[in-house]
Amino acid sequence: MSEPLILGWREWVALPDLGLMAIRCKVDTGAATSSLHATDIVRSERDGVPWARFSVRPFHQRYRHLVVVGEAPITDEREVTSSSGHADTRVVVQTQLRLGLRADAPVWAIELTLTDRASMKFPMLLGREAMAGRVLVDAGASYRLGQLTRPTDFYQ
Repeated sequence: MSEPLILGWREWVALPDLGLMAIRCKVDTGAATSSLHATDIVRSERDGVPWARFSVRPFHQRYRHLVVVGEAPITDEREVTSSSGHADTRVVVQTQLRLGLRADAPVWAIELTLTDRASMKFPMLLGREAMAGRVLVDAGASYRLGQLTRPTDFYQ
């Protein structure tokens, strides 16, 4: 068995199947499920399978003009209680996560809930279900997998 990857409390990740090649992510072992800042969620059906189409601002507090439209099959809808105690029903999709931004970085499937995280500092939260058995978290470190100086270069 290989050694687990060690993450900081925040990292750059990619969700390539959704067209998100660089997105800042808060690594949160207190959250069970991962979540992604998404707006304009439209549900549809393709060949009997429910799908979601949604808008993502990968740098939602900066570069507000940059919007990526993602699409993914809906795997579930579930009630999620936020850290503030507010419960809402969220669309759940499955997609590939790439930790860090190198082409040879580890990749695996994760579930994401889609929700409006505009009031949060990070457009994505990586929960413990997505990390279980794969990574360790160094809560005192940031960007152990590398820091970006111009993340918008990934979207030109």
